[in-house]
Amino acid sequence: MAETVFAPWTDPQQKPLIQFKGVTKRFGDFIAIDNLSQDIYAQEFFALLGPSGCGKTTMMRMLAGFEAPTEGQILIAGQDVARVPPNKRAVNMMFQSYALFPHLTVWDNIAFGLRREGKSKAEIEPRVAEMLRLTRLERFARRKPHQISGGQRQRVALARSLAKAPKLLLLDEPLGALDAKLRQQTQFELMDIQEKTGTTFVIVTHDQEEAMTVASRVAVMDEGRIIQVATPPEIYEQPNSVYVADFIGDVNIIEGVAHPQADGYDILWVEGRQPLHAKSTRSFSNGQRCFLAMRPEKVAIGTEEPETRNKVKGRIIDIAYLGNLSTYHVEVPGGRIIKAQTANTRRLSRRTLTWEDEVWLSWTETAAVMLEE
Repeated sequence: MAETVFAPWTDPQQKPLIQFKGVTKRFGDFIAIDNLSQDIYAQEFFALLGPSGCGKTTMMRMLAGFEAPTEGQILIAGQDVARVPPNKRAVNMMFQSYALFPHLTVWDNIAFGLRREGKSKAEIEPRVAEMLRLTRLERFARRKPHQISGGQRQRVALARSLAKAPKLLLLDEPLGALDAKLRQQTQFELMDIQEKTGTTFVIVTHDQEEAMTVASRVAVMDEGRIIQVATPPEIYEQPNSVYVADFIGDVNIIEGVAHPQADGYDILWVEGRQPLHAKSTRSFSNGQRCFLAMRPEKVAIGTEEPETRNKVKGRIIDIAYLGNLSTYHVEVPGGRIIKAQTANTRRLSRRTLTWEDEVWLSWTETAAVMLEE
């Protein structure tokens, strides 16, 4: 049986759970969110990604009810939430600091919100037990937060946030305090929990790898605007601008001038050199400035001249050895640096390329994305 792909945003019949409609947020003269419209669907794991100060946390705080939009509307399940106070929204927020109560046990931390709502013991106990199971914390139920690890505290905060069964859970840099390995492990746990509960997660992060790992869609933000919203593979392979290409992963950006040909475009990039050739889904006029965005893993490197159209000779000036990969920084005509990446399938002693070597770089006509800006 073919697996159905989760993509409600492509289905015109689907109604979004969250709608930002022309939302602007000002703090004095500063525009934190600039006339932003965006739909987020039920059961999505939606990531807001961008540098510090791009407006992602302000968006989240408006969803939670801690800030009100200066202009525009925010709808949750079709209802304008402008006048709905935070504690009356079907939304829960998990903070970066986790904000656990140090004097309460893990069990009591998770039960806290349910008690506040006046739930009976008979309702609270099975719900807390279920959350402990979901976050694999049963063994730690009687411990206090200081008696468990950072990763476990993170899961307690998550269990507490999910205990009230919110429609929407907001996560503000939830893995920021964890070390790299634990963070990676926790990303998969988060995805697993999100899938099991069916809760809509909106995560704020400045860590592109995190966003690419966990999200169904990523919104790349800059200066209060969303520059591109797409699935992680689309964001990586088909960025819509130099900003997005540059923000996600490692990339070579080559500026040039486009000249349409029957089978694509010739791009003049260094005077007196053979033009590069690229295919594009966008159209460019003759003489239009353009940028080629090309991932280092799509650039082949070798000592023999290849028989391809896109090839350029250069000299290795730097090598970044990353264990599983090596990135070669190659200086090419015009003083530009192009990065090429190779998988380290052989031991170091068997490798042939080193500093100062003359090498050829080559790539296919579809390896680079042509961008206007």
